[in-house]
Amino acid sequence: MKTIYITIALTIVTMLSINAQNDTNKSTAGIKGGYNLSSVSFDGNSETAKLHGFHIGFYGESYIGKHFSVQPEILYSQQGYKIIDNSGTYTQKLDYINVPLMFKMYPVKSFFLEAGPQIGFSISHKETFDSGFVLYDTSEEFEPKNFDWGINLGAGFKSDAGISLGARYHIGQNDIYDQDKPKNRVWQIYLGFEF
Repeated sequence: MKTIYITIALTIVTMLSINAQNDTNKSTAGIKGGYNLSSVSFDGNSETAKLHGFHIGFYGESYIGKHFSVQPEILYSQQGYKIIDNSGTYTQKLDYINVPLMFKMYPVKSFFLEAGPQIGFSISHKETFDSGFVLYDTSEEFEPKNFDWGINLGAGFKSDAGISLGARYHIGQNDIYDQDKPKNRVWQIYLGFEF
C-alpha cells in the first residue's frame, strides 16, 4: 500500500512542477476521462469477451522542444473481462489506479502519437457468474495480483484551446493470476481538458 501512496505523491509533485514552469506554452496540466473496452489474454493466444468501463484522472504535459513532450498521468480505471460458454457468463470487474508515463510526438501541429510504460495497482475486484438460472448463479472470488505493468500505444488530436481527443491501447505484461498467464488488454477513448 505504501508503494501506491509514494507513486501517487511523486506523480502529483511531477505534475505540479511541470505546470509551475515559466516557459510559455511549454507545460500544462489537466483532467481527462473516457471509455474503456477491456479483456484479458490467456497464454498469449486466446482473448476473453470484452467488458465496458471508464477511466478518469489527471495529467501533466511538459514539452521537450517543438515536436515532443512527456505526459505523466494518474488514472482510476475500470477494467476486467467476461468468459461466456455453455454453462453461463463469468464476469470479473477489476479496478485499478494506473500511472502511465507517455512520450508524445507531434509530427504536425494538432496531431500526436504517444507511447510509454504504465504501472497499475489493483484496488478492488468483483466476480459474478450468471448461469441463466437463479438456483445456479454463484459468486466466487479470484484474487488478482496487486501490481500490474505494461505498455501503452496511442494517437490523438489536441486543439489550440487545450482540448485533447485520443485513443490508446494498453498491452499488459504482468500476469493477473499465477495460472494461464492472463494479461490485461484495454482499449481507451478519451477527452482531456487543460486547466
